[in-house]
Amino acid sequence: MIDLAFFITAFTTLFVVIDPFGTTPIFVALTQDMDAATRRKTAIRSCLTAVCILIAFAAFGEAVLGFVGISMEAFRVAGGALLFLTALDMLFDRRTKRREDRAEEEEHPDPSVFPLAIPLIAGPGSIATIILLAGQHPGVLGIVEACIVMLAVMAVVLIFFLSGGVIARILGKTGLNVLTRLLGMLLAALSVQFILDGLKAFGFAS
Repeated sequence: MIDLAFFITAFTTLFVVIDPFGTTPIFVALTQDMDAATRRKTAIRSCLTAVCILIAFAAFGEAVLGFVGISMEAFRVAGGALLFLTALDMLFDRRTKRREDRAEEEEHPDPSVFPLAIPLIAGPGSIATIILLAGQHPGVLGIVEACIVMLAVMAVVLIFFLSGGVIARILGKTGLNVLTRLLGMLLAALSVQFILDGLKAFGFAS
């Protein structure tokens, strides 16, 4: 029997954690110099990568982290640190210099795996959430239900990302530059919150 209440609650929880509304402007900022085709490929690649990561954690989750001796709190601190580095790049436009340095190697850096897929989509919050959702029902059933919910949320994320070109045209280059700096500041605050949440579990913050 289908547990409709579980699916509604799980979808809402994972949707809020992944936050397509907040992630899409970041996607636009990170892909602002790409053409439409490259931006579309980046959107699809980032979502597929995040799906694979979340499926893996839904299936193996706590066992994987426990096997290598990593707690979820430590994972949260590490994710926050990675996110903070991305925020610095956005705030000080270091990506521009990096693109110039690597111009001979590739036309555009690829943000699909990092930071889009992880830690922005498949970050500490979404990974912890899908592990908890998979544990709501025992065995394979819980894993399948969690993955179905996750795929539904990721479909929404992909739709939002594919509309990034429209958003970019509306904002224009100046608007995107302002948005990049603003989101960089918000990302920095979010990354610090991740780190504080992880440290709080260890008793180092209150």
